[in-house]
Amino acid sequence: MTAVITVAKEKLENPPLEIHYLGDRVLRQPAKRIAKIDDSIRELAKEMLQTMYSSNGIGLAAPQVAVNKQLLVVDCDPEDPTNQPLILINPKITRSSQELSVVEEGCLSIPGVYLDVTRPQAIEVSFKDEQGKPRKIQASELLARVIQHEMDHLNGVMFVDRVNNGLALTESLQKNGFSLQAVKPVK
Repeated sequence: MTAVITVAKEKLENPPLEIHYLGDRVLRQPAKRIAKIDDSIRELAKEMLQTMYSSNGIGLAAPQVAVNKQLLVVDCDPEDPTNQPLILINPKITRSSQELSVVEEGCLSIPGVYLDVTRPQAIEVSFKDEQGKPRKIQASELLARVIQHEMDHLNGVMFVDRVNNGLALTESLQKNGFSLQAVKPVK
């Protein structure tokens, strides 16, 4: 069975799921492993993709839509209808490169805030696909960054927790109506 979840890469006026924002407790809870990959999980992945495309995103983790499960969807090229989105269930980073890169990140849960974050440039990640098959991929550049960003959400970590420039962080959060108290720095 090779049925892949397909959704139109379009903006829906009423996306199926609601994205939660920085400050909401649901974003800080560690997500639970998914024991059984069934139609309800595939439907959730489909609705997450529809919500992500509707919000101009390239990645979305289940905790962002208040679902406490280890599921993320990624599409680094949402403009290309032939580019298949990735659905990662119970993802685990098995290797990270020594090379780090600093790139500006944003997040659907913190609209308007874009700040530099340092992350490994390349990773290897193992996960289950929407059919429950074990998969492993090598990711670098943007794809590696998006997967790491979304996997942080599964651990209750947000990209602002990794920002080193405190002044830029404070200014950007205030300008966009978010509280600095909602940031929980990771070391």
